[in-house]
Amino acid sequence: MTSSKPYRAPVLADVAREAAVSVPTVSRVLNGSKYVNPELARRVNDAVKTLGYRPNGAARSLRSSQRTLVSVLTGATVNYGYSRTFEGIENAARRVGMSVSITVVESADDAHVHHAIDLALSQPTAGAIVLEFDRAGIRAARSLPEGLPSVVAGGGSRRTGGVPAALIDERAAGRRVVEYLLRLGHRTVHHVAGPTEGKHSGRTEGWRAALKESGAPVPQVMYAEWDAASGYRWGERIAGRDDVTAVFCGNDEIALGVMRALTDRGLDVPADVSVVGFDDQPLVSLWRPSLTTVDQDFEDLGARAFKLLSQLLEGEQPRTSVATPELVVRESTAPPRS
Repeated sequence: MTSSKPYRAPVLADVAREAAVSVPTVSRVLNGSKYVNPELARRVNDAVKTLGYRPNGAARSLRSSQRTLVSVLTGATVNYGYSRTFEGIENAARRVGMSVSITVVESADDAHVHHAIDLALSQPTAGAIVLEFDRAGIRAARSLPEGLPSVVAGGGSRRTGGVPAALIDERAAGRRVVEYLLRLGHRTVHHVAGPTEGKHSGRTEGWRAALKESGAPVPQVMYAEWDAASGYRWGERIAGRDDVTAVFCGNDEIALGVMRALTDRGLDVPADVSVVGFDDQPLVSLWRPSLTTVDQDFEDLGARAFKLLSQLLEGEQPRTSVATPELVVRESTAPPRS
């Protein structure tokens, strides 16, 4: 949230005040060490839920000015975009003497979301950064306690609500891909998208908008997983069609799978089919043919997210930060055969 007051985790006294009981009574209920009247126990447990109280001696004993830990909540850790965003956050935090903890939200299920938040906030946290790359991250961002300095990082050009955001404008990038391929002379552009992850895909929205504005046909979206094997399976299907001359893929791994399947079926990339990826992962420039793709600067995304959180911790009211990725043209795209 954008409150200028530092986040203060509720303590036993807050629970006692909310439940209208004594602090020792709260302690007995939470510890289960002695019998407590059921009505009093119910009031204490209701107060714990209302306040979001989380027992943690270390966190309660630290003053806000001493907190140097940033909690990152995420639905995954090993994917390229996630790991590079972590790197950007960690590098920025290290430069100012802060450290970073990472908590994985296993799914968008309420139990998993609240367990992850409890785990993250059981530490002496100064604030939180949530990666909104998937459904789990979106749910976590919406479930953080009010008053906790928090920032989200993800794709998009705008975000509603009061939480500051560091964003990558995937929609604008998707448009650039399509406009480039249409300028090469392709009649339309087919799209192998990644899973929706419970949110609108800016890449797909940009692809569709650019086709509609140019008057080009809008093919049906081909949905894949984020891995090369899934791209390969779609590439096998595309190889059997004669109406596909350009393919825009949801990420680089899908694109590499598509290209391999096309070449395995005797087609030439880009003479028969142009292929574009998204992310500009390491080594795609060394692939043969080298991959035309969109360069998403995830490390910069992480650094911008940390900067927004730092501004919150300093009592400022930061504005959402948006960056537009660049199209990197390489060997996997060309005009269609005449």
